[in-house]
Amino acid sequence: MIGTIIAAQHKGQVAVPPTSVDYLVVAGGGGAGNAGGSGGGAGGFRTSTAFAISGSFTVTVGGGGSGGSNGSAGVAGTQGSSSVFSTITSAGGGYGTGQAASGGPGAGGSGGGGSFFPSPFSGAAGNTPSTSPSQGNNGGSAAGGSAPNYGNGGGGGAGAVGGNGTSTTGGTGGAGTSNSYSGSAVTYAGGGGGATTFGGTAGAGGSGGGGGAGAGGGNNNGTAGTANTGGGGGGGAFLTNHTGNGGNGGSGIVIIRYPDSQADLTTIGGGLTYAKTTTGGYKIYSFTAGTGTVTI
Repeated sequence: MIGTIIAAQHKGQVAVPPTSVDYLVVAGGGGAGNAGGSGGGAGGFRTSTAFAISGSFTVTVGGGGSGGSNGSAGVAGTQGSSSVFSTITSAGGGYGTGQAASGGPGAGGSGGGGSFFPSPFSGAAGNTPSTSPSQGNNGGSAAGGSAPNYGNGGGGGAGAVGGNGTSTTGGTGGAGTSNSYSGSAVTYAGGGGGATTFGGTAGAGGSGGGGGAGAGGGNNNGTAGTANTGGGGGGGAFLTNHTGNGGNGGSGIVIIRYPDSQADLTTIGGGLTYAKTTTGGYKIYSFTAGTGTVTI
């Protein structure tokens, strides 16, 4: 009789709120440079298990940076925006730059690739600001070469540094990193590929991770990073009139999960776009845009 009562009470228990979660926080990828442009760096990639949580916290999904454009040489992209979960911030990907730019590429979660002119630039630093474990890698460097062909560096990725350009090829974007907190394995935060000028072979986006490909010779646009992966944009090519625009960086994502025996989140701010799923023994909240306050 006592056992029956205890079982009945247990069956009627109200689910308790989670006290810890696993998280994935990926920032927006960096925009690439135009007109002989280097690849944008991937957004910062941070993940952990059993992160203590209570009360209310902020979630922000970073947007991708813009690729350089407007039909003139040397227009850099812009840095991606940071993504935030509670006290965890992933930095936006560093920007790529184009020929005749006044400065080198930008640092960030992963660094932007270097462009070739007026002198070959090295790739920018990743893991900026520094986190442990590292949130990203450096961009690849540009090569000089025999005019008119030059290759630009690929942006860094979460899993590897960006590839260096050569005299005839653009650098490949750094590889992304796989994570399964969404319920299936997805590769995030690949760097954007570097472009070439006039001829040659453009760099591919980072292996997986949504990094955009650079453009080959001609007035061709770089490819944008994939939304909600934090992939960097691919560099725009150059021929005669500077019309090869750099690709935009891909937006980031924030995912939290915890055992499905625990209670739903109490409130989610209206400024956030999200989806809730239950699979593999977890409740999974995937935030894909916006910013707002979440309450346990």
